[in-house]
Amino acid sequence: MDTCEPKYAHLFKERCTGPDSHGTLNDVNLLVHVSAEPRRVTAVSFPRDLMIPIPACTDINNRTYSAMSKQPLNVAYEHGGEKGGLNCVAKTIHDLTGEDIDFAAKVTFGGVIEITDAIGGVDVCLANPIRDRFTGLDMAAGDHTIKGLEALQFLRTRHGVGDGSDLGRIGNQQQYMSSLVRKLISGEVLGNVGTMLKLADTGLNNLEASTSLANPMTIAQIALAVKDVPFEDIVFVQYPTYEDPADRNKVVPNTSAATALWDAITANKQLVITHENTKNDGVVVKDPEPGATTEPTPTQTPGDVVELPSSIKGTSAAVTTCSNGNVRR
Repeated sequence: MDTCEPKYAHLFKERCTGPDSHGTLNDVNLLVHVSAEPRRVTAVSFPRDLMIPIPACTDINNRTYSAMSKQPLNVAYEHGGEKGGLNCVAKTIHDLTGEDIDFAAKVTFGGVIEITDAIGGVDVCLANPIRDRFTGLDMAAGDHTIKGLEALQFLRTRHGVGDGSDLGRIGNQQQYMSSLVRKLISGEVLGNVGTMLKLADTGLNNLEASTSLANPMTIAQIALAVKDVPFEDIVFVQYPTYEDPADRNKVVPNTSAATALWDAITANKQLVITHENTKNDGVVVKDPEPGATTEPTPTQTPGDVVELPSSIKGTSAAVTTCSNGNVRR
């Protein structure tokens, strides 16, 4: 959530002192799908500037806010009114995708800082330096372990990667999430119930969770269900879009590519990213280490695999990406 909470507001300067300081935007939106056996995990990122219908939403006081035919996704939380924002975001994504959403949660800027610190930081790499005056991020090319404010700056940077768009920023965020997954699974965090419960409790202390997700044991059960999923079956994709004809700074759904994505997820196929990154994307693919392989696992058969349309950007946890940094002064 892009919001100014008192504990951390001093870190964000103009964002928390200017005319927009009281606004609350659902700035980063993720839908995570966990399949039945064979277990696969797909995390779909939705651009904040995706122009879509926002449904009628009701707040805690039973006040209903009328539906809107075309608005950016990141207004959905405020459209939900008092204590109705999380439900309104989930409802908006459900209406767009047709996917049922059983659990939902929101995390603030401060929550990102505290959760990242709780897991000991996340490893990321930069193909080029990033210097972004808008977030204050200043990082040299190479490998880094990011924590605290720097981790949040890394996730927020838009001007510092690719073409400076929110679409490039999503790629950078997916690098962070992919690295986080590798750390949690390879470090056997998800195989230790006690450690997992402690981490789940830390997460809940920094989240607003739906009633269905409010028990640390529920989070631990979800985590334990995915702890043995191969990295190539943990895939991060960006919801496919076109440039909005009415505003080149906004995007609209690419429904044909989206249908191919949901059909493959529903059929529980292994997803293969065919998009080849360009200089406009937020990340570049890191060359594999000597002796490493990206070949499919021996248990796969051709019918188990779906190559996604090239318009769908993303990566799997089996692939290491690096920030396509640039310098914006």
